[in-house]
Amino acid sequence: MNVIKTIDELNAVKAKYADVVGTRIEGKENGVRDVLVCGGTGCTSSGSMKIIDVLKEEIKKNGLEDKVNVIKTGCFGLCALGPIMIVYPEGTFYSKTEPEHIPEIVEQHLKNGQPVKKYLYAETVSGDEIKSLNETAFYANQHRVALRNCGVISPEHVEEYIARDGYQALYKCLTQLTPDDVIETILNSGLRGRGGAGFPTGKKWMLARNLVKDADQKYVCCNADEGDPGAFMDRSVLEGDPHTVIEAMAIAGYAIGANQGYIYVRAEYPIAVERLKIAISQAEEIGMLGDDIFGTGFSFRLGLRLGAGAFVCGEETALMTSIEGNRGEPRPRPPFPAVKGLFGKPTVLNNVETYANVCQIILNGADWFASMGTEKSKGTKVFALGGKIHNTGLVEVPMGTTLRTVIEDIGGGIPNGKKFKAAQTGGPSGGCIPAQHLDIPIDYDNLISIGSMMGSGGLIVMDEDNCMVDIAKFFLDFTVDESCGKCTPCRIGTKRMYEMLEKITKGNATMEDLDKLEKLCYYIKDNALCGLGQTAPNPVLSTMRYFRDEYEAHIKEKRCPAGVCKSLLNFTIDKDKCVGCGLCARNCPASAITRTDYVAPGKKLAAMAIDSQKCVKCGACMDNCKFNAISKG
Repeated sequence: MNVIKTIDELNAVKAKYADVVGTRIEGKENGVRDVLVCGGTGCTSSGSMKIIDVLKEEIKKNGLEDKVNVIKTGCFGLCALGPIMIVYPEGTFYSKTEPEHIPEIVEQHLKNGQPVKKYLYAETVSGDEIKSLNETAFYANQHRVALRNCGVISPEHVEEYIARDGYQALYKCLTQLTPDDVIETILNSGLRGRGGAGFPTGKKWMLARNLVKDADQKYVCCNADEGDPGAFMDRSVLEGDPHTVIEAMAIAGYAIGANQGYIYVRAEYPIAVERLKIAISQAEEIGMLGDDIFGTGFSFRLGLRLGAGAFVCGEETALMTSIEGNRGEPRPRPPFPAVKGLFGKPTVLNNVETYANVCQIILNGADWFASMGTEKSKGTKVFALGGKIHNTGLVEVPMGTTLRTVIEDIGGGIPNGKKFKAAQTGGPSGGCIPAQHLDIPIDYDNLISIGSMMGSGGLIVMDEDNCMVDIAKFFLDFTVDESCGKCTPCRIGTKRMYEMLEKITKGNATMEDLDKLEKLCYYIKDNALCGLGQTAPNPVLSTMRYFRDEYEAHIKEKRCPAGVCKSLLNFTIDKDKCVGCGLCARNCPASAITRTDYVAPGKKLAAMAIDSQKCVKCGACMDNCKFNAISKG
């Protein structure tokens, strides 16, 4: 493509590709089918690239090259069912696709127009009716803004992004709005940072513009580090719609007076990194990055910096220190980055999801965005839904949607007939939400009021088989490992907290230890240098608040109610249920199971018994017993 200098040139590209993308968005019939195959990390790991190769072979074999397009997209969202393949304009939804399914799909569906029902997502088939992707319960309850292009366009072709109003917002800002107008629009929209505490985005931009007006250099940064366990929202946006972040960063640069930006992305995200490189190169080629953008005199360049996977580099000052080439450690604030940030210059830093909302706000207006969500939390929020849930994947809902809607309606509920116990939001920095708060509207303030936080958007669901003391210990173990060690409260305090939790799960603690643990949590929250240490106690405090009975059972009764903590387990064999098959003994790694002299009524062989002194509590016996004769408690 040539350099685009005018709105007419941009609109010409949009018009040329609008029908192509419209096939997917509006179900337009133009004589050509688009077959979209997920090329996100989840589906790629399940073999989606092989699906694409076989598809192309079969399409060629059937002479359909002019009638079928194969497009590699980003994440569709329903990661549990990958590899996913969608056929447009019908929108039919093939899930868990295998290479051996492809010849039949090409022959029956792509050639003869008859979807192969046995390979479709089960929910989409109701009698003779086949629902489209957006009619399924998983998608029907969502409202996609940040994810609007993910799974819809090819992230490696800028033309498809332009067909979806790409770079129109940048043009509008550079030619119709002053920098102050842009900031006012973002302020009025109510957009809050999607990476953690929810600081107002417009206010952050305003401070960076106004506090140091005579700065010779300013910077725009994007936090794509995403270190929370179970979080993959930012990765999915970068893999599925990288240009939306590039365009938004250029808009931020115009608003604050910066001509250079940096995206700090995890090196463990190779697909996201590769697509960012392609997108930046394409944006430079068509003149959306570089000098004199749209002939307005505004210049903006963008660079990538790869992080080595340090969770602490999600903290803004640590991230900037890492970009500078130093060890990623936080700096005391003030001065805040708006005054002294990257390389000591005024800097704006937002995360991927925050930027993914900006262009739509500019195009549709502040009121449009503010009409979604709650009074103090506007817009939508993306969650990475994982754990004990049927529909693992990526979800975007309006702020204020209840946790019950996300878990039961979109997530499909808890598998295996188990009961919901808790949901962890905010990762290691967040807290556990118990069943009593299932109907609380999800927004920044409500989550904080019940001892959790929004965080970047990880949402891990737990059922009755989870031990909440063990969950707290898991997250704290992560935090201890990821602490940079710069400040004593975090370096030493989190380690002491972990040791106390370890003592509890081994049945060696006293109630006095529980009181000490709670006091230490509050001390660390008040005295740690950065957000990592200040929020590290949250999983402990929230589980103590809502599941104190489990802590007390570990301490007073030397018992783990969920049967998770190995030191407190005691495996026993019901001698009247045991048939004496010996399968448990053959699978015991410690030779702790022997045959007794007791033969139960109606049984032919003597029952087995476990030597508790030899038992290593691995659970192999229970896993291998086919007669439910072994229990733990």
